[in-house]
Amino acid sequence: MKLGVLDQSPIARGEDAAQALANTTALARRCDELGYHRYWVAEHHASDSLASSSPEILITRLAGETKRIRVGSGGVMLSHYSPFKVAENFRLLETLYPGRIDLGIGRAPGSDGLTAAALAYGNTLGIEYYPAKVKDMIAWVTDSKPLTPAFQKLKVTPRPATVPEVWMLGSSFDSADYAARFGLAFSFAHFIAPEPTVRAMQRYRETFQAEHLAKPQASVGVFAIACEDEEQAELFLKIRELQRIRRDQGRHGPPPTPEEAASYPFSEEQLAAGRSRRSRQIVGTPAVVKQEIEALAAECGADEAIVLTITPTFADRLRSYELLAEAFGLG
Repeated sequence: MKLGVLDQSPIARGEDAAQALANTTALARRCDELGYHRYWVAEHHASDSLASSSPEILITRLAGETKRIRVGSGGVMLSHYSPFKVAENFRLLETLYPGRIDLGIGRAPGSDGLTAAALAYGNTLGIEYYPAKVKDMIAWVTDSKPLTPAFQKLKVTPRPATVPEVWMLGSSFDSADYAARFGLAFSFAHFIAPEPTVRAMQRYRETFQAEHLAKPQASVGVFAIACEDEEQAELFLKIRELQRIRRDQGRHGPPPTPEEAASYPFSEEQLAAGRSRRSRQIVGTPAVVKQEIEALAAECGADEAIVLTITPTFADRLRSYELLAEAFGLG
């Protein structure tokens, strides 16, 4: 099966945003060499721990640094922006890098409420207009007639010979319904909402209406860390659990160090709660991670998996993607 990457450009302990973005560039180059199919960058705002606030700009750099891999947004939060401008941005990207650009869109704010209001400053349209925005954006990306009558004579430039792949991203049944209604490819974020993943993907396929695409195309977004051995896997699980405990205490920042996680006095309740939450993450040896990703993809009918990996150090993150590529036989 095809594997892709979702990169949130995490800022590791002792690093700054510049180093996080340099890590993203290095990882994109390596994943291109390893045979991954897609490389998506996220949109997060007002974050001290994630550096990717403008996927459109980052895509330009990553596509220029790679040769083969598709590069795109995972995703652009269309609720904030003009669909006309989003279409222009991605038509320009497609002109620069034909046949390699993905336009993934979503509804989540990617920020707190005040930041979301600042992003949409001057925009009088509420979230209820989101379906119309999607419809118009698709039309402008593909050079067809938009839904909004007042805009039907607009000319969108540049005019690339190819069209970006358009994906609807989401973690709810609403997103599945929108993707099916507009005939879009659909990527469900299992790492955000594991429980409805299978049912939402089934609903997407069952209600799909051929419009933008002739048939459904789906991927599942998973959080996964491939480890050298079981001992390392157990340590990474403790790191993830300790980070969640700190978040619940209002302490946001980079992941704990392995030493902090190894020495932390977890209570039995905390360990049990951590085990119950492991449904949203896949951490283990390469063979175990491969098996679980394939099982999840088969269960929800996904054609691809988009893998998000965050570890305390960039070296561990890079190694995880290398191990996964080897396990899946990418090349």
